[in-house]
Amino acid sequence: MIQYILECISFQLVFLIVYDFFLKRETFFQWNRWYLLGTHVLSLFLPWVKIEAFTTEVANNYGYPEFLWNMQEAPVELAKKSEPWIELTWLEGVFLFGVLMALFLFAYKMYQIYLLRKNGEIQYYEEFTQIIISNSHLAFSFFKSIFLGDQVVKEGHDKIIQHELVHIKQRHTIDLMIFELLRIGCWFNPLVYIYQNRISELHEFIADAQVAKTNKKEHYQLMLSQVFQTQHISFINQFFKSSLIKKRIVMLQKSKSKKILRLKYLVLFPVLITMLFYTSCNSANTQKETSNESTLSDKIVELRNEIEAKESLTTEEKKELVQLIYEVYPKDIKGISGKNGELKYGGVPFAVVDEVPVFPGCEDATDKRACFQQKMQEHISKNFHYPEEAQKLGYQGRVNVLFTINSSGEIENIKKRGPHKLLEEEVHRIISRLPQMQPGKQKGEVVDVPYSIPVSFVLD
Repeated sequence: MIQYILECISFQLVFLIVYDFFLKRETFFQWNRWYLLGTHVLSLFLPWVKIEAFTTEVANNYGYPEFLWNMQEAPVELAKKSEPWIELTWLEGVFLFGVLMALFLFAYKMYQIYLLRKNGEIQYYEEFTQIIISNSHLAFSFFKSIFLGDQVVKEGHDKIIQHELVHIKQRHTIDLMIFELLRIGCWFNPLVYIYQNRISELHEFIADAQVAKTNKKEHYQLMLSQVFQTQHISFINQFFKSSLIKKRIVMLQKSKSKKILRLKYLVLFPVLITMLFYTSCNSANTQKETSNESTLSDKIVELRNEIEAKESLTTEEKKELVQLIYEVYPKDIKGISGKNGELKYGGVPFAVVDEVPVFPGCEDATDKRACFQQKMQEHISKNFHYPEEAQKLGYQGRVNVLFTINSSGEIENIKKRGPHKLLEEEVHRIISRLPQMQPGKQKGEVVDVPYSIPVSFVLD
């Protein structure tokens, strides 16, 4: 989900840069309106789009050989258990708090409009409803309602009505409400606010251009130059908004853009193609195997098959076999060993590394390896949540998980093998919550340490 959010924000940023540098100064107001609405919608869906023609295999030379799987202790058996009514991580808690605050702010704004309507004098017309607000210079529209202060100058009244009618006929309030609702769920994304600001400016330019066609432009500009009282509500179309007055006057004085300049919108196509290419790339753990590496793989597979055939092997015997593979094969085959002799396939295996990574709470333990494994099982049991959909469909079984505790003590490169994706995703969620550890060491230097553990899902 975090990757999806980052991709959406990145795409929105690119679209806004294109808009500000190429399109913002042109008088193609309607085109720009649809550009902003369309690109924001695109940014939400693009991360999910995969074009087969663009699909490529992205090399990732950090894979795991087969012998590293299932070499740890007995599986952690997890059965369905009663869950608390609600359980949130601190990140989920912050997100939910922000949503609630944004929702409260939205409700407050709606309440402000409700009070203005309730306390105002309502007049019904064929195309709109007019609400007169006493002792006020207000002038804005909200859906089919036009709110006007009773102190708005009479000579400008008709032009204001014409202006606000453009907003009503073109349903500008819907545009603003879309972004207002997005601000609730995406309160952390500053680009949503920028999008809303840009679309609000365009609404005023569109309405000004329409009114200026039937009125003397100079007189209309003079009226705009006056600064009036405004309400700070982000999803209404305000006639008098001082921060916009100068921009509106400048845009009114601007000559109409030549049609040939519409070709600027073609810039969007290479941008979209680049984004589609990015989203269509499949990350695969592919390795460029040399003949020596193939030979090593063959030998490892043979040993793995032998292990699987001999169920009588104890855990200690399996560890000894890992030690044998680690110590013998990298030395015999050129190019396989890395720094300190560790395997390039993912570091020094947990079973044989000189100093295992230190799980928080195991710093003073006499046997840090045993403490690590105990803490690992406690972590899995504590964070376990049997997926509801998996329960309904009756999915159960063993999920083998293999991951690396890197040289910084962080968890990375999580791989899963299980009977169903739902169970694999749950194990991935649990492992991704592991705390940062003190990294493992081989011959006195920090190294990556791959660790595997089977997790069994059992239904009652």
